[in-house]
Amino acid sequence: MKLLIMGPPGAGKGTQAERLVKELNIVHISTGDMFRAAIANSTEMGLKAKGYMDKGELVPDAVVIGMVKDRLQQDDCQSGFLLDGFPRTVEQAQALDKNLQDLGIKLDAVIDIEVPLDKLMARLTGRRICKGCGSSYHVIFNPPVVADKCNSDSCGGQLYQRDDDNEASVSTRLNAYMEKTKPLIDYYKAQGIMKAINGDQDIDKVLVDVLAAVK
Repeated sequence: MKLLIMGPPGAGKGTQAERLVKELNIVHISTGDMFRAAIANSTEMGLKAKGYMDKGELVPDAVVIGMVKDRLQQDDCQSGFLLDGFPRTVEQAQALDKNLQDLGIKLDAVIDIEVPLDKLMARLTGRRICKGCGSSYHVIFNPPVVADKCNSDSCGGQLYQRDDDNEASVSTRLNAYMEKTKPLIDYYKAQGIMKAINGDQDIDKVLVDVLAAVK
């Protein structure tokens, strides 16, 4: 099965991606992992990407798309894959479609994990990090036993909210995602392969709904 997963920050996309690849026994292709592997293996595209990154520049679409094409041709992708983090724009999606066509591959479905904006805000602004050991907590979903203190007996460090988890920063991130992603969602809807999934429910139920949608 060949899948693409999408979702805004805080929607639980990463959690569902991890569970989905195990359930379907397919390869998880995240852009971050792909970049690291290509650079570590000194592939042609990896070296090109490293050149831009070393100069603090954005890696051009052509290089990213080339890396994705290289990755999709590896043997472990033959039985299926889950693309995560790419494409991010309609232009990238169009280039991906062309590469998939060249490889004789067609996406079976595009999964979009949807969560209301206010719920995303609560999820993202509720995260707290321990200054001592770096453990992560959440004021709603995973609160510490003692307010603002790490649970670990060996730590007990002070918990804090990261700068990018405050309401203003989160709002900016979410608005940017929605603005950039809507055209991409419309693009895949027009192809008839978009599967909208309610992410505002128990994570086990989200997985059940995803599996039902793609099977």
